[in-house]
Amino acid sequence: MKFQEKLGSSWQWTCCDGRMMIAWNNGELPLHHGVLPPFLYSRGVHNHWLINEALSSGFRFVFDASWAISSFVLDDSRSWSNCSVKSFFVSDTEKESWEYDSNSHLAALYGSSSLHKINYSGLMKLFKCDAQFLIISTTEDTIHPYANKRMSLCKGSIPKCWKSKRTLPCIAEIKKSQNGMSGCSLKDQLVPSNTLNFPFSLESLLAINADKNRTVVLTVAGYSYKDMLMSWVCRLRRLKITNFLVCALDYETYQFSIMQGLPVFNDPSAPSDISFNDCHFGTKCFERVTKVKSRLVLKILKLGYNVLLSDVDVYWFRNPLPLLSSFGPAILAAQSDEYNQTGPINLPRRLNSGFYFAHADGPTIAAMEKVVRHAATSGLSEQPSFYDTLCGEEGSTRKGDNRCVEPETNLTIHFLDRNLFPNGAYLELWERKNVKSACKKQGCLVLHNNWISGRKKKLERQVLSGLWDYDITTRMCLLTE
Repeated sequence: MKFQEKLGSSWQWTCCDGRMMIAWNNGELPLHHGVLPPFLYSRGVHNHWLINEALSSGFRFVFDASWAISSFVLDDSRSWSNCSVKSFFVSDTEKESWEYDSNSHLAALYGSSSLHKINYSGLMKLFKCDAQFLIISTTEDTIHPYANKRMSLCKGSIPKCWKSKRTLPCIAEIKKSQNGMSGCSLKDQLVPSNTLNFPFSLESLLAINADKNRTVVLTVAGYSYKDMLMSWVCRLRRLKITNFLVCALDYETYQFSIMQGLPVFNDPSAPSDISFNDCHFGTKCFERVTKVKSRLVLKILKLGYNVLLSDVDVYWFRNPLPLLSSFGPAILAAQSDEYNQTGPINLPRRLNSGFYFAHADGPTIAAMEKVVRHAATSGLSEQPSFYDTLCGEEGSTRKGDNRCVEPETNLTIHFLDRNLFPNGAYLELWERKNVKSACKKQGCLVLHNNWISGRKKKLERQVLSGLWDYDITTRMCLLTE
C-alpha cells in the first residue's frame, strides 16, 4: 500500500513526492525478480524503485491504499521487517545531494527501470465507498470488490449493484484524482550525473570509521579482485567489524565499491594499467601494486591512526584485533611466510607484507619511512623491502626464532604464530578435505590464500573450500557461519 500525506481537508495526489509507506505480506513469492541495490536509505528513490519492480515482476497484486487510510501511527518498539517507511519526501535541495544522486544512479542500473519506462497511472486503488471497500482500475473502468478478507478480482465493467447514488459520485471522485497520476514514473526521478563523485577523502573516512582506539583495517584492491574484496568485506561484517577502509586502485573499483556501500577512497598514486588476470605474485603489475600499500599505511600512521593491513585474500575466522593490538607500541606484528613446520619463522624474506599490524608511534613511522624509500628504488615488490629494511639483509638483525629489531629506530618486528595466523603453505591447510573445520580445530584467527599462482586459481581454491561469503549474482552477502 502507498500512503500519501493529507493536506488540509482534501487529498493531495503527488505520486512522485510526498510521504510514502509500503507494506506487504510474507507469502511464498518474492516481491520482485530483481536484485536489490545497496541504496542509502532515507535518501530518496528506494520506494519508487520497489514499486516499479513489484509492478513489472507481476508476482504480487500491487494496489494503492491511500484513499482507504485516514491515519497511521508507527510503533517504533515493534519490528517492521515487511514495511518500508524510511524513504520519505525528499526536498529539492536533498535531490541535489550526492546521496540522492547515488540512489538515482543505482536505480537506473538495477532492475526493470534500466530497460523500459513503467508508469503508475494504471496502478489500482483501494478505497472505501458507501461502507464498502473496493479496488478500482479507472484505466480499465473496472471495480474489484473486497469482501470476507479475500480479494475477488471480478474483472469486467462496473456492476449495476455498485451504481448507487452514493457510490457513483465516490467513484467519479476517484477517477478525477487519477488525472494527477498520468505521466509520473520512476524514470522521471532518475537524472543522475554521468560520473559519481563523492566528498569522502581518506582523512574524512578515517575520522568516521576508526574505532575508539583510533585503529583501522585497510585493504587495497583492483577491479580484477572485486569479488574477493566483497567476500572479505562480507566476512568482516559477519564478525561485526566495521572499522575498515578500502583503497581502490582504479575508478572501476571505486565506483563498484560505492555501489556496494563501502567506505572507499581513491589513491592518485596508484598505477593506472593494472592487468585483470596477470597481477599475481611475481609479476611487474604485482610489484607496482604492493608498493601502494606501504605508502598508504605510512600516510595513515602519520595521521595518528593504527593500521591493520590485510589483503583481500586473507580469510578471517575471528577478529584478530584484540590480540594484535596487545603487542603494544614500537612492535610491528606481521605474518610469517615460512612453510616449514619446524625451525625459525623469521628467516630471510619470510615477512609477509599482506598482513601486519602497525602502531602510530615514532619508531614504527620512522621504520616504515625506510621501507617506503627502499621499495621506491627496488625492482622487486615491497615484501623484500620490508624484510631487508627491518630485519637486515640475510636476517642480520634477527632475534631468536620469531623476532627482528631494526637498529636505527629500535622497532621490534614480531612474526606471528602460524597456528593462529597460517600462510597458504603452512600445514597444507588448503589441501584439507574440510578447510574450515581444520582451521577452526587448530584455532586459526585468519588464513592467507597465498602460495598459489594466478587470480583464477586463487579464486577457485577459496570458493571451493567454502571460505566464501559473497553471492556475485545477487551482489549480497551469504548467510554463512
